[in-house]
Amino acid sequence: MTQTAPNPAPAPASTAPAPTAPGRIHRAWFVAAVAFVTIIGAAAFASLPGLLIEPLHEEFGWSRGTIGFAVSVNLALYGLTAPFAAALMDRFGIRKVVALALLVISGGTVATLWMTASWQLVLFWGVLVGLGSGSMALAFAATVTNRWFTARRGLVTGILTAAGASGQLIFLPLLSWLVVHHGWRPAAVTVALAALVVVPFVWLLLRDHPADVGLAPYGGTYAEKPAPAPGAARRAVTVLFKAARTGPFWLLAGTFAICGASTNGLVKTHFVPAAHDHGMPVTAAAGLLAVIGVFDVVGTIASGWFTDRFEARRLLAVYYALRGVSLMFLPMLLAPSVHPPMLFFIVFYGLDWVATVPPTIALCREHYGEDSAIVFGWVLASHQVGAAVVAFLGGLARDAFGSYDLVWYASGALCAMAALMAMVIRRRPATPAAAG
Repeated sequence: MTQTAPNPAPAPASTAPAPTAPGRIHRAWFVAAVAFVTIIGAAAFASLPGLLIEPLHEEFGWSRGTIGFAVSVNLALYGLTAPFAAALMDRFGIRKVVALALLVISGGTVATLWMTASWQLVLFWGVLVGLGSGSMALAFAATVTNRWFTARRGLVTGILTAAGASGQLIFLPLLSWLVVHHGWRPAAVTVALAALVVVPFVWLLLRDHPADVGLAPYGGTYAEKPAPAPGAARRAVTVLFKAARTGPFWLLAGTFAICGASTNGLVKTHFVPAAHDHGMPVTAAAGLLAVIGVFDVVGTIASGWFTDRFEARRLLAVYYALRGVSLMFLPMLLAPSVHPPMLFFIVFYGLDWVATVPPTIALCREHYGEDSAIVFGWVLASHQVGAAVVAFLGGLARDAFGSYDLVWYASGALCAMAALMAMVIRRRPATPAAAG
């Protein structure tokens, strides 16, 4: 009797990644491009606070210290939200968290159009925009880089960090022109629209993980997408307590706090009103900040390239030392018109503006492994707390002394301290591991 051979069992579905055609650009670069555009759009709101101080002071009679307090709340929440946002991205995905953050930013900015009291400025611009922007912070860039890239991480980190400077370059001249010729409200509407325009790009083009499209990270091997991590807030706090038991965390947090104090808190918030105190037109001062953004792009991308090749802690020491020297000279350079020494400061300072980010992220990755994005979120929180303190104290100093000179000199001294702290950070063996 003839028997029919049994049908062979079906082959298991392959979990191997889809091959990338030779010469085809890896999908990771498109994800990085979407992240770049997203950070540029979100940079609009970061360009506005320094331009609001004088118009709000004139319209409502609020002191510079009061306005500086609202900005400081924004900056502090920007940082304190970042580690929780990084954990939420692990739980719900990058796309959902970033899209919601952009909507919150837009709503908070539009709400300022109807404010009549200073507490409303604190609520709308400080709290709502601060929470939204914190979810769009550099922890977003760190998460995208960690998931989609194994090779070229330093370079990609530098490029995404430079996106904020590119946004500053695009929006500062436009917003300053709107403030001078049409008032601060059209500028606020422009910021809200910029955040909204980016939402479709995020929702339609951004992907959470290479495995979503069957690919390996750029320069790496294929890995299945990890299951969503429950308890995002608990994880963020747990990672903080683990990292806080290590010395490098406190040194990184301390240096980055000084970084925030000497950039976002001081120059981005108070440079325009300080230059205006010396007779410089607001549009000219805002133009100088935009030029800082041009050289910031160059400096940050170069810093990412350097970070792939040189010791990160030594790079940090050099960056902070050079920044401190430049700030010490700034009070002597402010004048009614733009002159060559001021242009030299703008170029020099611009190259150093956020060059500290790629080596700081690299050190977090070196010491804290898979928790590095959340650890960097907490380090970024210290950056923004430092920025918030100086944004507030800078306004108080201007109200009390009629000048910003003391704040410039103090920030220069702090940068020298940061350079010394960076050199104290110990080296770790090449194989990264989570802090125990």
